[in-house]
Order: sequence, then C-alpha cells, then structure tokens
Amino acid sequence: MSETSSPDDPPITLYRLQACPFCERVVRALDEHGLAYRSRFVEPMHSERDVVKRISGKRSVPALVDATTGVTMSESANIVAYIENTYGEAA
Repeated sequence: MSETSSPDDPPITLYRLQACPFCERVVRALDEHGLAYRSRFVEPMHSERDVVKRISGKRSVPALVDATTGVTMSESANIVAYIENTYGEAA
C-alpha cells in the first residue's frame, strides 16, 4: 500500500476491511453527511495491519484520519459520534 497522498485527496481517510459491518457503519455515517473520504483497504490478517497500527496505535478497523481537524481514531461507535458532533447539523 502506498502512503503517498496528493493535494486532491479528500481530508478524511478511512482504513477498513472489505465487508466489515463496523466499517460499513462508518461509511454510512460519512455518506449521510456528504463527506468526501478516501477508503484504504487493509490486510485481513490482524497481525499484518501495520499501516493501521502506525496511524492509530491499534491494528483494529475501522480507523479514521481527519486531516482537517487533526483527529485520528478507531472504534466505529466513537468514529460515528465524532462525525455527528463535528459535521452534523448541530456542529
């Protein structure tokens, strides 16, 4: 996986697994708020998710990096709450 980014990349990057229900929960929240994001699909083997560990300190997904606010976090419930609080109508 390439770690490079370009100025055209969206500010939000979501590290996820294919067909992961927790990841899909975050995708739905991002889509509901009309947020542009980049999906980075990671290794299925937990022990091989070094890219996720480097950015979040854990190997679990989903993990979100928001370059706009400088936030990096994991755990789907926390990410969805962050999206709601940061980008929701009340924000």
